[in-house]
Amino acid sequence: MSGLSGVTLGLLAESSQISKSGLFAHFKSKDEMQMALLSRTSELARNTVVKPALLKPIGLPRLRALVQNWLGWTRKAHLQGGCAFTAGLFELDDQPGPVRDHLLRLETDFHDVLRSLVTESVDAGHLRSDLDQSQFVWELYGIYLSHHASLRFFHDKQADAHALTAFKALLERSHADSAQGTSRPHVKHPVQPSSPRRTRRPQAK
Repeated sequence: MSGLSGVTLGLLAESSQISKSGLFAHFKSKDEMQMALLSRTSELARNTVVKPALLKPIGLPRLRALVQNWLGWTRKAHLQGGCAFTAGLFELDDQPGPVRDHLLRLETDFHDVLRSLVTESVDAGHLRSDLDQSQFVWELYGIYLSHHASLRFFHDKQADAHALTAFKALLERSHADSAQGTSRPHVKHPVQPSSPRRTRRPQAK
């Protein structure tokens, strides 16, 4: 797969052994075809990443499961070309139009899923009540993008381990009983009473 821009009606017709005229009956334009591709990929991601995680207990078990499913999810879904969403983020960042708008909606929906699982973990008492949830999701998404680059571009065999280590560190900083989130009560030490002064008796002259 050559990214979203490389998917043409001719290429799709050749790979699917369907004539261009047959494809035009389904897709009136390249944009429409790319949006359909993204929608189909979104369904695969939901079935591979999100739905299995939602079977886990609410809170951190569910969030951990989603992250485990998310990292390298295209291999688990048997997609040969990598993550179309990640490719689209870089291909379409400065190309306004219906395909970019469609990808933005799909990515926003997934961010909402991440945010809801983080909120559930806070409500369950697993993460700090004062947690900056937007920052947490931002860092989590950064872990995924770094993992994707390490795996797909650098072919780093330690990509999974590095990503899980980063996620573990993020959780430790955000945990309900972490030092950053738990304010220790100030203990006021009692003042020791001073020893009574001894009054010197006047010496007899």
